[in-house]
Amino acid sequence: MTKDKIIFYGSALLIAAEVCIIVFVDYVFGRYLPVEMARYLSLDVFFCLPIIQTARIAAIRSSRQSDPQIVTFVAISLALVWSATEVGIAWPDFPLTAFIWNTFTRSLIFTVIGRVLIKLWREREYSRRDVLTGLANRRELMERMAAEQGRSKRSGKPYSLLFIDIDNFKAVNDLHGHKVGDEVLITLSKILMQSSRKVDVAARLGGDEFVVLLPETDDSACNIVIERIETSARQVFEKQSWPISISIGKTSHIGTTEDVDWVIEMADKNMYEAKRLKQQVLQKE
Repeated sequence: MTKDKIIFYGSALLIAAEVCIIVFVDYVFGRYLPVEMARYLSLDVFFCLPIIQTARIAAIRSSRQSDPQIVTFVAISLALVWSATEVGIAWPDFPLTAFIWNTFTRSLIFTVIGRVLIKLWREREYSRRDVLTGLANRRELMERMAAEQGRSKRSGKPYSLLFIDIDNFKAVNDLHGHKVGDEVLITLSKILMQSSRKVDVAARLGGDEFVVLLPETDDSACNIVIERIETSARQVFEKQSWPISISIGKTSHIGTTEDVDWVIEMADKNMYEAKRLKQQVLQKE
């Protein structure tokens, strides 16, 4: 079982446990407290917590089309549980029509709340993420680079930046269509994530241009990361029979002596130099 699935099922169990606790406490309050006290105490608002957590999970797993339906399912389930709790407290004097009406209205309200929260969380997430690949976007990269420059200045340890470009990417789009082109971009983004540490930041600047920020990484360590990325990319591209490769430029710095945009520009220039040298080698062969 993958880490994502473990987190998902663990969160689902926590939500289920939370619902059980809310139902139990609500039932005890309504059933066993004195009537004059119980009528003024309400735990109903706590039934919103599971739908909020469910919406958060659905927003995180937004790449799956079925995920929004999780909110609807949980909303209806919560409405049924809430209404059933009321029936249990007032049994056998609770009218069936009230149970049906309460379940319907609560299902509707919970569904609306859940879907609004999903939309808000997605917008918040993708204001800093590339929609296609899920990598950091330029805004997130710039902020993380500025923070890393400050950390590097304090510690005196260098940081490095890789600039990655896909060679012959246009040919893939022309021959196989943009759907395959998107698949290439997603595949490369996964390679960058798998070849990086948790502290590294992989970002997509746009098109087929990617950047990886490597905190506390000097030039020699940078070469090891480059070799790992190039090897993985070559193996995957050959397996898929994609007529493409990647070119990687690098640059290493310490502190805040250089502007963030200048550092990216230097890595970009070095990438074009790597691409030029590669073309020269191919021409000689």
